[in-house]
This record gives sequence, C-alpha cells and structure tokens, in this order.
Amino acid sequence: MRYHGCLVEWNDDRGFGFIQPDQGGARVFVHISAWQPRPQATSRPQVGLRLEFAVGMEGGKPRAQQVTGRPAVRPRAGGPQRTAGRVSCGARVSGGGSYVAILAFALVWVGTAMVWGVPRWVLPGYAVLSLVTFCAYWQDKRAAQAGLWRTSESTLHTLAALGGWPGAIVAQQWLRHKSRKADFRILFWLTVLANVAAFVGLHSPAGREWLARWTL
Repeated sequence: MRYHGCLVEWNDDRGFGFIQPDQGGARVFVHISAWQPRPQATSRPQVGLRLEFAVGMEGGKPRAQQVTGRPAVRPRAGGPQRTAGRVSCGARVSGGGSYVAILAFALVWVGTAMVWGVPRWVLPGYAVLSLVTFCAYWQDKRAAQAGLWRTSESTLHTLAALGGWPGAIVAQQWLRHKSRKADFRILFWLTVLANVAAFVGLHSPAGREWLARWTL
C-alpha cells in the first residue's frame, strides 16, 4: 500500500529524517537510501517536501520504503536562494472546532428532547457506536504504524454516519489519526451533518409517523 505525507524532519549530514503521514499517526523514519531513484549530491531532500512511500518494518519499527518525491535543488554558492519541488506541509487542523461540534449536538439533543422527546435507548446507542468507532480508529492507526491491513475509510464513514461520529472526533484528535487528510475530513463532516439531520428529522412528528408506517 502506498501512502502520502510530508517530510517534517531531515538530517542531511546523516541522511535520514521523518515523514508525517497525511492520515495522521506516528511519524515514519526514512533513510536517504529509500529514495527511488536515489538523489544526487546536488539534489537533496528538504523539510516540507511532499512524498509518496510504502511502509515496512525494521527492528520492530515502521520505516519508509520506495520513497518518491522531488528533492529541493541546492543553490550554488553565491547564487540565488531557490528551491524546486518544495511544498508546505500545512498546519495541523485544530481540534477545537471538532469538539465544538459535539457540544452543539448536545444542545440540539436537549432542544429535540424538550420539544418532541427522545427515547432513552438513543443515548446509550450513540455511546456504544462512538466506542466502536473509536476502537476502529485505534486499530487502523496501529495497522498503519505496523504496515498491516487497514480499516477501510468507507467503514469509518459508515460508523460515523450511524451515530459513532462523536467517538470519531475524539479519536481523530486524541490519537492524531485522520485529522489532516482533507478529502477524508470533508466526507466525514458530511456524514456528521447527515446523522444530525436524521436525528432531528426522525424525532419530529413527521419522522415518527414515517417510522411507524415503515415498521408496520
């Protein structure tokens, strides 16, 4: 499996550094010998470089393999300071907004319960699904670090859509997993909106009437 990430630390004298995977998780060790093809003396990796790589295990620790990317070209002495192929890693997404979403949902829950009522089993249902989703993220992160079979993103999104998204938010921020990958997070927040809309809609009079007809 191939991964994408950003070179966040590099020791050019010793020829090694660390990659931060886009999907989050622990940094991955990378040695200059893992590049394909190996960079020339005048073209060396620099912090900020976007990379594609595989992950293997050496000494029980993850290690980048078959690394591809465009190292920055060293400027000539006295020449203009320029780089080629250097891309900013970008700042980590703050978790504050994510936790606010949980608080906002709590307010929506209280309002819905006061107006239409919410069955008692719904709260433990969300709690169980959140725990299952958190465990799925945890397992996926461990698999990513060990280079093992990953939990599919569709599974993570399905669990979130069913009601496990609060646990997903906690996992993303606490485990630092899936907290940077833009396309994943866009789809994740769409599942959150869909779940909240379904929660409100199904507890409304029209929603209860529809459920009653559907369950008959």
